[in-house]
Amino acid sequence: MSNKILTTSARVTSIIFHPLLIPTLGFVLLLNSNFYFALLPWSVKKFMLLTVFLSTCILPALSILILSMSPKFDLNMEKGTDRILPMLLSSVFYYLGYLVLERVQVYPVYNLFLIAAILVQISLIVVSLKWKISAHSAAIGGLIGGVSALSFRLQENPVLILSLLILVAGLVATSRLILLKHTNSQVYAGFMLGFLIIGLIVVFI
Repeated sequence: MSNKILTTSARVTSIIFHPLLIPTLGFVLLLNSNFYFALLPWSVKKFMLLTVFLSTCILPALSILILSMSPKFDLNMEKGTDRILPMLLSSVFYYLGYLVLERVQVYPVYNLFLIAAILVQISLIVVSLKWKISAHSAAIGGLIGGVSALSFRLQENPVLILSLLILVAGLVATSRLILLKHTNSQVYAGFMLGFLIIGLIVVFI
């Protein structure tokens, strides 16, 4: 019984903090944080969130749904190579979101986050050609790296946000291991890949 509860909890955690939802969750955090982004008008925030949600969640999810209609496509994406086409399509949709946000006269760091996320996707594709790596860990690792880099860049100290994100990262990593979706090394590698790519880009560009 306890194993069933543990497995169910791991599945729920994996769904709530799915890579398709992490960018939107990240933008929600930024827009409601103590960073200066919180000063944006609600109409602008709403447009940005809608753009991010459509380009990083809805459109990629629809593309996966369409791909699943083919008997050759494994919806569970157990092999690393099964993820290549969905990630390629996601990268295209991320870029479309970037192009839309670029037209909005707001802080350019938002666009930087999307460009960095595209680079994470491309890196995951390259690694997946030879090795299965955790996209879940890469997504939450990238969010932690981005927030950490932004706090360093702006000389802010979002202790609560970072503490919550680190807790979430632990839950996500544990859930992937419980579900036997990844090994320890695949989870750690995914986290570090996302953390370093987005973190370094936000700090230095």
